[in-house]
Order: sequence, then structure tokens, then C-alpha cells
Amino acid sequence: MVYYPHPLHLQPVYQNLGYQPGQLPVSEAACDRVLSLPMFPEFSVEQQEQVLYCLKDCLIVDS
Repeated sequence: MVYYPHPLHLQPVYQNLGYQPGQLPVSEAACDRVLSLPMFPEFSVEQQEQVLYCLKDCLIVDS
């Protein structure tokens, strides 16, 4: 899941700071590439493996 589809400097709450698209290109690029993975203290080994298998299915392309 993507929790921050827009960088913080472009969020409406910060518009009074006057940032414009393109001023913080690294932050903007990260929002296009970052994937949030589940992580919490009770995350069991079985749940971790399920996430890994799903990622593997999504990321590995048969040649």
C-alpha cells in the first residue's frame, strides 16, 4: 500500500510554505517508487512468508 502518494511538501496542510512541484525532486521521486510493507510486533513468521511469496509473484517475471 502507498500511504503517501504525494510528498509532504506538496500536501495541502503545507501549501502555506510555498513549495512547488519539482523543488524537492528526490522526495517526489520516492513517492512514485516506495512500497510500504506490513510491519508490526505481532507479525508472525507465517505472515512474513505470505508477504514474501506475494512479492516474489509480483516482482519475478518469467523470461
